Amino acid sequence: MSTFLNDINGHYAAEKKAILALCNKGTAFSLADLAKELGTSIPKISRIVEQLLEDGYLADLGKQESGGGRRPSLYGLNPETGSFVGVEVNRDSLMVAVSNFSGRVTHLIEDIPFVLRNTEESVAALCALVQQQLSEAGVPEALIRGYGVSLTGRVNHRTGYSYSFFIGEEKPISRLLEEGFGQPVLVENDSRAMAYGEYMNSFRGTRGDILFLNIGWGLGMGMVLDGKLYYGKSGFSGEIGHFPLLHNNRVCQCGKVGCLETGASGSALHSIVLEKLKSGQSSLLSKAYAAGKDINLNDILDAVQREDVLCIESVEQVGATLGQAIAGLINIFNPDIVVIGGRLSVTEHYFMPPLRSAVNKLSLNLVNSDTVIKVARLGKSAGAVGASLLIKNKLLQEII
Repeated sequence: MSTFLNDINGHYAAEKKAILALCNKGTAFSLADLAKELGTSIPKISRIVEQLLEDGYLADLGKQESGGGRRPSLYGLNPETGSFVGVEVNRDSLMVAVSNFSGRVTHLIEDIPFVLRNTEESVAALCALVQQQLSEAGVPEALIRGYGVSLTGRVNHRTGYSYSFFIGEEKPISRLLEEGFGQPVLVENDSRAMAYGEYMNSFRGTRGDILFLNIGWGLGMGMVLDGKLYYGKSGFSGEIGHFPLLHNNRVCQCGKVGCLETGASGSALHSIVLEKLKSGQSSLLSKAYAAGKDINLNDILDAVQREDVLCIESVEQVGATLGQAIAGLINIFNPDIVVIGGRLSVTEHYFMPPLRSAVNKLSLNLVNSDTVIKVARLGKSAGAVGASLLIKNKLLQEII
């Protein structure tokens, strides 16, 4: 499948793509800067930049501040050149983010009801629904350059296969999505997409290590190590939810016993609350439970916001368990920042105190003294935003 960058051919094609990759890092460059980066002359760079300006890929961003003499012009990506769409596939909904060519988020479409199934028909329905939502939001289809799709579970971004939505050996889900969208597609694990979205929007320029804990129905982790996403040898790093830490004899959805996810996740919170309701403890949810109604995670999170004591105590229990794991991560990685994100982060006022207490109690003081623990700033949009930026980087040939 051709991309818009395939249109850059002829003279100076390699140099043009190199300039776009440099500008994709978010920095404005003068002609002298670009000539130095590419190891060539200013007159040659001037001709190439002029072509990129004519093609609409670059924009003149104004004059550089200078202490004296003639101020050089600065050049960067033209935000009007195109859009990149990020789609986060949640358990029962979609989140869509649109970023422009310079990386600024222009549209957010939240909580689109949808359940992805392991069928080609379901993937096609997802594509059609996203395109419908984009059209209704006024995003011009002609300007969309590519799609990033964030999926739960084990995802190999290099091969395009998802092993949570595994449809068959012959065709990876990325190819099905490309057929549905008619554009290049990058698939990514949701926790890594969230980590990257948070990093690029909140911590860009931090050259140290950032660990992002995604506490949704499950539990995952994305790692930005020395400014780059970390994948591991096979592309499946970050499965912190399946770390065999607990002795609760609970069977995880992966089939193992004692996984961290069984005590520190949305599904764990759901189980804890239901067990307390079953034992007869009082709650705002007691009446619905006694009537045989299904209690879902949204009901529990809503009860927390309404200061339900049973649900708050359950959230605190999950926070303490996760804090135990984070203490271990801090001892191993000695990271600059640990970011807490995902669905349960909305309960931060009750979740974070026991988490911090466990970290302070169980991690080494000499190691944790330089680590900051924060709640994600992007909230539930982090995965979709991150996916939009990852497809942008792929198409602009930035190695991450």
